[in-house]
Amino acid sequence: MIYELSNPVSKTLVNHLRETSTDALRFRHIVQELTRLLAYEALKTETLETQTITTWKGKQTFGFIKEEDLLFVTILRAGLPMIESATALFPKASSGFLAMKRDEKTHQSVLYYDRVPECKGKTVILLDPMVATGGSLCDALSLIESRSPKKIISLNIIASPEGMAILKQKHPNTHIYIAQIDDALNENMFILPGLGDAGDRSYNTPE
Repeated sequence: MIYELSNPVSKTLVNHLRETSTDALRFRHIVQELTRLLAYEALKTETLETQTITTWKGKQTFGFIKEEDLLFVTILRAGLPMIESATALFPKASSGFLAMKRDEKTHQSVLYYDRVPECKGKTVILLDPMVATGGSLCDALSLIESRSPKKIISLNIIASPEGMAILKQKHPNTHIYIAQIDDALNENMFILPGLGDAGDRSYNTPE
């Protein structure tokens, strides 16, 4: 399932990311806001667990998302603003980290860091701002799938149609929530119109 945000707020935020005048602080802030919008959509059918809490009128019972069943996994480093936003919403959730590097000649991803806790029975929410060829995300999804989660959700900011097609083909059971599907990939496998390198732009990393 692929769900693309269609509201004017998300479109405006994505287009601000495209602006070269958007500095690193503002860039990260926009990514965090978009992550929240995606999380709201992705978890809108989540079952609420009844809990008794103390309110201004004494103890009362209300429904809450069971945060302990959520595991947010980000692909470093571009996904760091996303996981900061998600864990601020759900501070009792667990976090995991994967580091992958794209080979600029083969365009294949190479995993070099895996710090993901127990996935069994969890709703794993993978956070990766950009899906170009889909290679890195597919590799991450395959790794997570091998660890018996209850459900996998992917939150992404922008993607190419080609990347989405690969994800749909290789991981049909993953629920994908994305802010914007762009036009195409160019010959260098960069998204068009895209927004540049999300990691570099988030942290002012020199090219």
